[in-house]
Amino acid sequence: MKTQSNNSHKKLAVLLLVLAVVVLGAVYLLFSARSQSGSKEVSVTVVDDQGEETSYSCRTDAQYLEEVLTELEEEGLTFSGTESSYGLMIDTVNGLRADYNEDGAYWYFYVNGEDCMYGVSSQPVQDGDAFEIVYTLAE
Repeated sequence: MKTQSNNSHKKLAVLLLVLAVVVLGAVYLLFSARSQSGSKEVSVTVVDDQGEETSYSCRTDAQYLEEVLTELEEEGLTFSGTESSYGLMIDTVNGLRADYNEDGAYWYFYVNGEDCMYGVSSQPVQDGDAFEIVYTLAE
């Protein structure tokens, strides 16, 4: 009889141990610190040739605007251009090409309502920055 009682106690102890591990694992998953995708909140609004706005935002650790734009490709933002000695010169955003030589159009960049003073490859990104990329016709 003692053998059956000892086996029952061992089975109960193993069951309680497994249950404790499962509960502790669940508590850890529920209350563990969540990692953030970045320390800066940044927004980008694209204004096309019809004045239609498309807005994007992300949390990022990017240093420069080009990195933010690349991250926003996951949200549907597309862009392309050519590399120059000044960095990337963007000529197409969300499928809309601005060709200065053809029709006097270009993409103009603002940060927090002010003109960007750098190209996208060297434009610094700060927490809370709101960028605008505006299709513009030369006057």
